[in-house]
Amino acid sequence: MKMTSILLASVFFALAPVASAQDAGDKKPDAKTDAKTDSKSKADLKDGEKSPVVTEHEITIGGQLIHYRATTGLMPQPDDYGKSKASVFYIAYEKLEKTGPNGEWVRPDQAKRPVTFTFNGGPGSSSVWLHMGALGPRRVVFGDEGQMPVPPATLVDNESSWLDLTDLVFIDPVSTGFSRAADGEDASKFHGLNEDAKSVADFIRLWLVRNDRWLSPKFLAGESYGTTRAAALSGDLQDRLGIYLNGISLISMVLNFQTLSFDTGNDEAYWLFLPTYSATAFYHKKLKAPFDQDLEKTIEQARTFASNEYLLALAKGDRLSKEETDAVAQKLSDLIGLSKEFIIRSNLRVPIFSFTKELLRDQGRTVGRLDSRYKGFDGNDVSDRTEYDPSYAAIVGPYTAALNAYVRGELKFESDVNYEILTGRVRPWKFPSDSSYPDVSRTLSGAISRNPYLRVTIESGYFDLATPFFASEYTVAHMNLEPELRKNVTMNYYKSGHMMYVRKEDLAALKANATKFYSHAP
Repeated sequence: MKMTSILLASVFFALAPVASAQDAGDKKPDAKTDAKTDSKSKADLKDGEKSPVVTEHEITIGGQLIHYRATTGLMPQPDDYGKSKASVFYIAYEKLEKTGPNGEWVRPDQAKRPVTFTFNGGPGSSSVWLHMGALGPRRVVFGDEGQMPVPPATLVDNESSWLDLTDLVFIDPVSTGFSRAADGEDASKFHGLNEDAKSVADFIRLWLVRNDRWLSPKFLAGESYGTTRAAALSGDLQDRLGIYLNGISLISMVLNFQTLSFDTGNDEAYWLFLPTYSATAFYHKKLKAPFDQDLEKTIEQARTFASNEYLLALAKGDRLSKEETDAVAQKLSDLIGLSKEFIIRSNLRVPIFSFTKELLRDQGRTVGRLDSRYKGFDGNDVSDRTEYDPSYAAIVGPYTAALNAYVRGELKFESDVNYEILTGRVRPWKFPSDSSYPDVSRTLSGAISRNPYLRVTIESGYFDLATPFFASEYTVAHMNLEPELRKNVTMNYYKSGHMMYVRKEDLAALKANATKFYSHAP
């Protein structure tokens, strides 16, 4: 089976690099470093495990000064006999209060302070994107619309960090970041949907044990394939380990892979991608009246056409008359900005890489997959697919430089091992063999049914061609939740792509939506 690969990074369309004078001048003082482990004595460390590095910092979020502790280290993955099979790299941020008997900084009451375990996707991605782009206390500077900065990178305090809402634990699954299988162990044993979920669940359990956080409200936040992992974790944590969650944030969601796969015989992706095609054509001014006037109205008309007239046409297949084909092709042309003739030659089915190549072909440009606002340039203008994703090319350099400087400089964690930002060494990724297309949406709905206090928020960008928002809407509508529990799932939208937080306005909007989510969660 041919699968659409889910990378998990996205940015914004690359224009002139922009960074404000205030951002560029924001230098972080050296952090206070504590040689002690967090709550694990050196005598208890397993298999040559090194003590984590603990530093303390301060940040102002929403006018509130927050003193916090950062713990950076490698957690073992012990088997049933205590032998470590791998080491998982993590960075944990915990808010502190000056309430100790001698006025020292200590953790708040664990029963009142939430903890969120967060990761990105790939598969094969580290947690760098959510960490240094949205949730963590430090972020990479991009232009207000997400323009690529002048290399290498600039780091500033993240005024939209979630640290005022929750403690944060960023997890790099095995083979990503600094996480590695133990000597003599086969790393591929961790590279699969179920294997990966079990590994991350085991990390979460051990982190709760070592940090005395069993009574804390528990959340997950995942992006892209990280949403697949989060849904799988919702079942594994609950059913195998008895760890019940309070909430899950799904950023750029994919739970049902059939919704993304442009395979022969699978028409689902074509109509589910159509509203994002339409939003993209609107942004690049390829639509004509009346569809060029209002983005939200155009998207709604695309939704209606896709789920009615277009879906019926796809279902008819070769039974569609010439007159019907012409009518559907013309409406498609009006909504997605490609010529009627091209659409007819494509049998009314335009896969993603044809769309990203064809939309601006008359300008000699391509559009991004992770964020279709970005423009690229291919050396071969007559090919049938793009040579690269300009939205990914704009972000990988700044994030790589920022993470490597930050973890060694401010967090004081030293390693000569390459930090794997996004690696292909996890391929082939194993999916269960009982289905042509992996689908963990029922795992998530089952977790909600068993734990009706579990809340889920879904964050989607209008210009995300990796995990389109309409596919997320379709997936939610088919989770088979009982009516009373459907209100547990909410959706929010952004005028950006896969990584909506690189756009400054959407970074603030994401934080505002997170604030509502945590305030309403039990």
